[in-house]
Amino acid sequence: MTNIGGKNIQAKLVLLGDVGTGKTSLVLRFVKGQFYDCQESTIGAAFFTEVVSLKEATVKFDIWDTAGQERYQSLAPMYYRGAASAVVVYDISNAKSFQKAKKWVEELHRQGSPHMFKVLVGNKADLDHNREVETEVGEQYAQENGLQFFETSAKTAHNVNDLFFEIAKALARTWKSRGPTGMTLQNRQQGGPRLFCCSS
Repeated sequence: MTNIGGKNIQAKLVLLGDVGTGKTSLVLRFVKGQFYDCQESTIGAAFFTEVVSLKEATVKFDIWDTAGQERYQSLAPMYYRGAASAVVVYDISNAKSFQKAKKWVEELHRQGSPHMFKVLVGNKADLDHNREVETEVGEQYAQENGLQFFETSAKTAHNVNDLFFEIAKALARTWKSRGPTGMTLQNRQQGGPRLFCCSS
């Protein structure tokens, strides 16, 4: 990708949420353009990188996709500490996952960076016929807690690219106005592979 704005920003991004909400599917749809109906649960965390080119800058995301199982929750601070952005994901067809998402938001407010760009994502919008969390409920919670809000579908790709591009634009603005939080400025030549991925 061509760097239009002259800056190469490397930004740490973490995904949090209950098991089965589709965090890995969101990342795979964004990074590889792929979707698997039977996606294995992440063990610990998976790491991906992807580049987004904007007018303001080129943003390289270092994406940490954390496991949703309870036994891995204590590891999460290792991944969201120092992150420029956190994406908290729930499944619109599972009210319990929305309650878990709220707990993650509370934890980020308590322990995460105050300048972290936080996004609440209601995933699996393709399961609208089984919806247990209304769009307005997610929107209101996000607004009350200072989060951006998206409903996405990793299966159909609905809003997936928009989600990550909006994060990239917000981080580019943050860099310009406030300086880096979970970001580094790279002075390196563009080129080489667009995608690096190591995930089980």
